[in-house]
Amino acid sequence: MNRFIGLVASMFLLITGCSQEGESNVEQYSGGLIQAVEDNEVKKVQEILQDPSYPLNETNTKKETPLLIATHSNYIEIAKLLIDAGADINQQDNIQDSAYLYAGAQGKTEILAYMMEHAEPNQTIVNRYGGNTLIPAAEKGHLDNVKLLLEDGSVNIDHQNNFGYTALIEAVALTDGSEIYQQIVQELITFHANKELRDNSGKTALDYAKEKGYTAMVELLED
Repeated sequence: MNRFIGLVASMFLLITGCSQEGESNVEQYSGGLIQAVEDNEVKKVQEILQDPSYPLNETNTKKETPLLIATHSNYIEIAKLLIDAGADINQQDNIQDSAYLYAGAQGKTEILAYMMEHAEPNQTIVNRYGGNTLIPAAEKGHLDNVKLLLEDGSVNIDHQNNFGYTALIEAVALTDGSEIYQQIVQELITFHANKELRDNSGKTALDYAKEKGYTAMVELLED
């Protein structure tokens, strides 16, 4: 009997010991990719990605994925590694940013191009203003991103956000009318943006150009 009790006790210790060790490993494992990305540790990221069971789309308290974090900081090499490993470019955080939406809006052109070539952007997912990635790219003056998106052709050039703004309207209404925005307006027109669309105030891009005295833009829009 004593021998049996001893055997049971030994098995219990073995099982609980393994369980505790497993829990410890999980705790150490979880969040490791996020930390490696935040620290821009390429080798550590590569090491973690060797494990196909690792949750690539784990999130921090802001629901930011490792790929979104890498995109924020323009860590191009790490972003490419994550995309190649299958990280979700469309997963959104607490403020509805995804890696794809953010890359387009904030001028992360190399990362955006890599996403478009090696992943599948979901064009139905919008930002917190109801806009696609083209609208803020145009409004913020990221000409290279605008060209990239238009040449790809997947994004809806005439998508209207919660304010009724299209990329064309925002490139006029919310900008200073400088040369970079004139070039963006020209690109949008070249790719047949609808100049007749009106925002929630009933105004077209041409209306705003005239209102603001942007002569060059007026000429482009009237041509």
